Amino acid sequence: MSKLDYKLLLALSCVIKEQSFERAADILCLSQSAVSQRIKQLEQQFAQPVLIRSQPIKATDLGKQLLKHYYQVVQLEADLLPSAMPHSPQTPLTLNIATNADTLATWLIPAIAPVIKSHLVEINLLMEGEERTINRLKDGQAFGAISVQSTPIKGCQLTRLGCVDYLLVASPEFSRHYFPDGISAESLRKAPGIAFDHKDNMHTRYIQQHFGLMQGEYPLHAVRSSEAFVTMAKHGAAYCLVPKTQIKPELASGELVHICKDHIITETLYWHHWILLKGVYKEISDAIVIHAQSILD
Repeated sequence: MSKLDYKLLLALSCVIKEQSFERAADILCLSQSAVSQRIKQLEQQFAQPVLIRSQPIKATDLGKQLLKHYYQVVQLEADLLPSAMPHSPQTPLTLNIATNADTLATWLIPAIAPVIKSHLVEINLLMEGEERTINRLKDGQAFGAISVQSTPIKGCQLTRLGCVDYLLVASPEFSRHYFPDGISAESLRKAPGIAFDHKDNMHTRYIQQHFGLMQGEYPLHAVRSSEAFVTMAKHGAAYCLVPKTQIKPELASGELVHICKDHIITETLYWHHWILLKGVYKEISDAIVIHAQSILD
């Protein structure tokens, strides 16, 4: 069987990352036709497409497998070269981590900050809902992902990080205005909530399970920021589901109140990562596990 040509895989990676053959060509210092030819060579080698030429440009299943392999090789090379050639110039090593917004807003940065400060690295945090972060790992875009998925994917392993309690909260003013007689399906039809985006099913699942309302039967803001959830709730603009760990001061001061104490969502988080981790990749992985397990239930 013919061997992989990593120049071709680099071209594939650039096209996916830049979402453009033209921009990929600029980065690789090639013509656009040369980049297209490299992609075509890959597809001829495997007799099937590696790209879906759509908007956005996506990798096929084969393309995802090739990218995952390529990124792992890049990681191993990045670990090897500084020790093999200690006097050569060093450039920042990019580490891609898939995380949900709530983790990013609470404990992830304190977990990885000591490693960032001691190495020449660039952290690229790929933010998705906690049910979708695993897709970034599957596609090879990240070497690790914080996810609610409890089973490992092929070629990776997982570690349990701990549990996070989510509370439905609002400002006292908001609660008095919309829920004077308590929260109910009828009062929720008029009270604006917040979801991370249109794919975020934690909020909609919670409302459907406990109050029987389907998405679209009540107002729902879309805000891609966990910090903004809290800010909007504090300003009386909406109610929201947020991690208890994120709002301890607001709960203690009474700035936010728990409006549905009978129903708490508990999510278990797992750290999924490539099996062969070395160097700074392993340091980041270990730091995430140690810190998370020290503060989560």
